[in-house]
Amino acid sequence: MRSMDRRTFLRRAGGALLAPSLAGLAACGREPGSGGSTSAFTSAAAPPVRRAVAGQGGYGALAVSAETPEILVPAGFRVTRVSSTAHPSLADPSFIVPNAVDGMAAFPGPDGTVRLVRNHEITDGARVARPFGSLNVYDARAGGGTTTVELAIRGDRANRTVEVLLEFPSLNGTHTNCAGGPTPWGSWLSCEEITVERDRPHGYIFEVPSRSDRAVEPVPLVAMGRFVHEAIAVDAATGIVYETEDIRYRTSDGLPGAGFYRFIPNRPGELRAGGRLQMLAVLGEPAYFTVTAQIPGAVLPVTWIDIDEPDPANAADDPSAMFREGLSKGGAIFHRLEGCWFWDDTIYFDATEGGDAAAGQVWQYRPPRGGDPTAREGGELALIFESPGRDVLDCPDNLCVSPRGGLVLCEDGQDIQFIRGLTREGAIFDLVQTNGPGSEFAGATFSPDGEILFFNIQGSTTSDGPEPGFTYAMWGPWEGGAL
Repeated sequence: MRSMDRRTFLRRAGGALLAPSLAGLAACGREPGSGGSTSAFTSAAAPPVRRAVAGQGGYGALAVSAETPEILVPAGFRVTRVSSTAHPSLADPSFIVPNAVDGMAAFPGPDGTVRLVRNHEITDGARVARPFGSLNVYDARAGGGTTTVELAIRGDRANRTVEVLLEFPSLNGTHTNCAGGPTPWGSWLSCEEITVERDRPHGYIFEVPSRSDRAVEPVPLVAMGRFVHEAIAVDAATGIVYETEDIRYRTSDGLPGAGFYRFIPNRPGELRAGGRLQMLAVLGEPAYFTVTAQIPGAVLPVTWIDIDEPDPANAADDPSAMFREGLSKGGAIFHRLEGCWFWDDTIYFDATEGGDAAAGQVWQYRPPRGGDPTAREGGELALIFESPGRDVLDCPDNLCVSPRGGLVLCEDGQDIQFIRGLTREGAIFDLVQTNGPGSEFAGATFSPDGEILFFNIQGSTTSDGPEPGFTYAMWGPWEGGAL
């Protein structure tokens, strides 16, 4: 699938290096001697990893949080738990918070409140799965969905309090709701990461308005694809929705890899009205292989190919059915695409196990501006960070961009887990750490005013699993660093 080497391809295609304003992030790469490939394509392009220290983008050493001793945070930051799975809600003791808190976004709520809409990646088998709410159930044999949490935030930074006012099911009876993303019109798109068939088919996206005060009518957005969904990001200028797919590239197991997609709605902001689904391909290089031997900062010209069957009949038996159509037409191959975020006319997304060290990549796609936003060609793809080893970045999953322009990356790796930050100049730093081996971090998102970072520790992914999950609010001197 690699018909020519990367440098030859870039030369023939007229490829360039990343624009100077984004060159800093692309400069992060492989640290000499840190493992991974030593091919000329990577070693020549990637300087040593840069670490952001306090006062230069980072926030300094981490220490055990006085209020939440299961995590470590920088000095000057406070953290409070707003929700604990398998425990009664702080707002409603009769409601037991479901397990497996994952992707999440924050929205302005009524009367100055903040609303979190939060996924629950519950993976129970058909014989034991039960919805955690009773209203508007999509499938009585599926235990995933979303909850909505309304918070009152009072006081200045030094005296801030966070009170949970409401916590309730807002999407019931879906399955393995991993990530998703916010829309500019105030809703959360919750994505199913499985294509099984129970009482109803799964593998779809569902829309949850953030201001709804009860469980929504569950309508699968079929035109947006039935596949192993992970996250979405909406281009605020065009209404185009970008989607990631979380499948490994491992041909020994028959796994062909993951695709990066865009959904062009017939009416922007009205996703139920349908639209066209397309898969990213690299112009002039069919089935471009992004997983290894990439050049940080190299700009790849992009084209988009139509997916004729976004709801394949055999999806329940073959989760890669839709991807295989795109691949047969030349779509690009990624390795486990997960987090996705729109900021500054750019889509950022990560490949959790991509790269020569299989420790993660961060990509950006820049749509063309001006002219027809649905044109097949004109966009640009670039690798802006590749982890040289798990000690630097261990399998990034959910991500977001802070209001000040830094990237926040939640790890889903091994042993001790981190939330890491990337500065706009390309330096990496630790922001939050588990106090010992722990579950993945997920759902990082800033409050509408940019003052509070909300995030999750996922915990067990079955409804009766023993490992607790938590939702946190964190605030402090963000102005002292890149976030």
